[in-house]
Amino acid sequence: MYLHLGSSIAVPIKDIIGIFDIDNATTEKTTRAYLKSAEEEGMVITVGDDLPKSLVVCCPKGSWQRVYISPLAPSTLVGRLETNRIY
Repeated sequence: MYLHLGSSIAVPIKDIIGIFDIDNATTEKTTRAYLKSAEEEGMVITVGDDLPKSLVVCCPKGSWQRVYISPLAPSTLVGRLETNRIY
């Protein structure tokens, strides 16, 4: 299963480490430092041109970590995850 993050970007659900509200997450000094480091290492992928609302941290098996900056609200993304949950 995949989670659509906006535009034409979708990531495998199994690769998702966390979904974070960008406004709350970026108030922390450590998060800002992490994002700066991730950007310098080319791990940040911006999804679309709209105002960013969430950070989605992924770690594909056998690959480097990626941080997607999505224009979709964290609640929207989590709702999509819950809709795709297999019981």
